[in-house]
Amino acid sequence: MRTSRKNVRKRKAQKNSIVGLPVLRPNVAGIDIGSREHYVAGPIPVDGSQNVRRFDTTTPGLLKMVEWLRSQGVESVAMESTSVYWIPAYELLESRGFEVLLVNARQTRNVSGRKTDVLDCQWIQRLHSCGLFNGSFRPDETICRVRAIRRQWSNLVAERTKAMQWLQKALDQMNVQVHHAVSDISGKTGMAIVRAIVSGERDHRKLAGLRDKRCKKSVDEIADHLMGNWRSEHLFNLEQALALYDHLQAMIKLYETRLLEEIEEFQPPERKNAVVPSHPNPTKEKVIKLRSNQVAREALWRVLGVDLMRIDGVNIETALTVFAEVGMDLSLFPSEKHFVSWLRLSPKHDITGGKQIRSKKIRSLGATRISSTLRMAALSLANSRTSLGAYYRRISRRKDASVAIFATARKLAILIFRMLRYGQDYVDIGQQAYEQHFQERRLAGMKRALKSMGFQVVPIETAV
Repeated sequence: MRTSRKNVRKRKAQKNSIVGLPVLRPNVAGIDIGSREHYVAGPIPVDGSQNVRRFDTTTPGLLKMVEWLRSQGVESVAMESTSVYWIPAYELLESRGFEVLLVNARQTRNVSGRKTDVLDCQWIQRLHSCGLFNGSFRPDETICRVRAIRRQWSNLVAERTKAMQWLQKALDQMNVQVHHAVSDISGKTGMAIVRAIVSGERDHRKLAGLRDKRCKKSVDEIADHLMGNWRSEHLFNLEQALALYDHLQAMIKLYETRLLEEIEEFQPPERKNAVVPSHPNPTKEKVIKLRSNQVAREALWRVLGVDLMRIDGVNIETALTVFAEVGMDLSLFPSEKHFVSWLRLSPKHDITGGKQIRSKKIRSLGATRISSTLRMAALSLANSRTSLGAYYRRISRRKDASVAIFATARKLAILIFRMLRYGQDYVDIGQQAYEQHFQERRLAGMKRALKSMGFQVVPIETAV
């Protein structure tokens, strides 16, 4: 008796299906994300046959995928975070009421057998049905709007830095040493000189006369650095770099305005017109106002209920980055240790056979952005006469500057978590109090060690 082709395909499907794991959630689906097509595995039928469909990544294709998942009785969907191709599918499924888990590729890459898109989506579905997935952290949809704007703002700032580098390169090629004449080429005096050169001014003494009265160097000292060869090709490059810089600067201003508008939508009615309390450090508050960051600081305080800039080393850029990446609800992190671990700011010691092994660095975009800005904040505390500055210098003396930056960034992350989660205001105890507290702890440790060896510590009384 000949076997029909249908039965052959059925037995082959049953042979290739993934079995052997207990199913805890049968009504789930797995999606293998692609740039042109998505492969979706629905709940496994009773006969064990394949339940896989292919859908285009176009909007009509995604809508058909949603309807098919509903017809299958799917309650939860898991997908890999493949590039940015997952975002349209994730947002559409979330808006249609599905529970969506964004999983790391590390958890799904061990599928057995030959790798195909069909097997990948089946493997994701099976692991999800067995409850073996932990969804990656993703903030609320309203926070995602702020995050998208903030990330593009960061990209524009990076491009503005490149434009400034091209501008300085053109000046160096003409031997116009503006960066030697002034401390900051993007400052008031530096940009006035650059704009005058682009406008046609070539007299080095007239260019030096544009110096701000607060400059330490005299007109003669500045003029010596501003004599150039004025070659036409370099002047053209300088003009275009300045035009690009101005264009990016205008775009950044637009993004800053839009970002403030988005933040203001989160403000509760009772704090709409409230004024942020004065900063405990008058010098830092003066710097905040000079850099025109007071408006953003007040807007964040009204939303969060705490002023993150009370923490030494944390400026408005750091506070905005934290808010845009994680929002104001950190209840998804069970403790501050989980938050620090997500930021990749906890020491990673993988041990096998009693020996520590090196492990590959795991990249997480949101965590990387926050940890990077916290490392910069930690570096700024190197000479700070505060308790955090004393902590940084103590670690740096004992180990290394890189270790001190890592440890201080971790401490900043803990302080931020406590402020956002529990509403605790940060209070700086001061450098002297920190040093005294550290010496007391050190002395107590020494006493315990000596006591365990049978010694008794007796303080020496000094004559007054």
